[in-house]
Amino acid sequence: MGPAASPHTLLGGEATRVFALRHGQTAWNAAQRIQGHTDEPLDDTGRWQAARLAQALAGEGITAIYSSDLLRAHATALALAATTGVAVNTDLRLRERAFGRFEGATFTEIEQRWPDEAARWRRREPGFGPGGGEPLSAFYARSVAAVAQLAARHPGQAIAVVAHGGVLDCLYRAALRIALDAPRTWQLGNASINRLLYAGGACTLVGWNDAAHLEDAPAAA
Repeated sequence: MGPAASPHTLLGGEATRVFALRHGQTAWNAAQRIQGHTDEPLDDTGRWQAARLAQALAGEGITAIYSSDLLRAHATALALAATTGVAVNTDLRLRERAFGRFEGATFTEIEQRWPDEAARWRRREPGFGPGGGEPLSAFYARSVAAVAQLAARHPGQAIAVVAHGGVLDCLYRAALRIALDAPRTWQLGNASINRLLYAGGACTLVGWNDAAHLEDAPAAA
């Protein structure tokens, strides 16, 4: 009898463990304002979250860190780099969806100012992009392709991908074969840990929205 298969081996080759991470909180997150490509920094809570996230992943054997170039994601990635000694590689394909004129507005403001566009956004029309923004289908294609390509560089290794809620939503849908226009029923917490395996071009979901490392947040955070 041959050796037992590794738990990190899937059909098509040795799997890459991917930690798909959302950035820490920003002031616009707290105010429920759409950020998109607007380059908002982490707030005090977000910096605390990033530090705790880094501590939680310090012993996971991460060999590469890839991050969106936007400040909120890059700062979160730098916290992880400080605990692992692994350099951060930025990749523009990991940016949040560009939301055009929606950026900077709250959900309520979007409903009031652009009710027709807001309805199309709520329906998750794949071909729709807010004025000057990115169509959902194009955003999905770039996000999923980017992470698949990054994972393919590291068979048998563990990598961190630090990105945004929209990117993580796309990865969840890709892993579970959920349609783009299906309502979202899963959480995308700031600085949460999400685990995927990639091998042979296939993506498998291992764990989602793990926030145990954030449970003892200080009252002021």
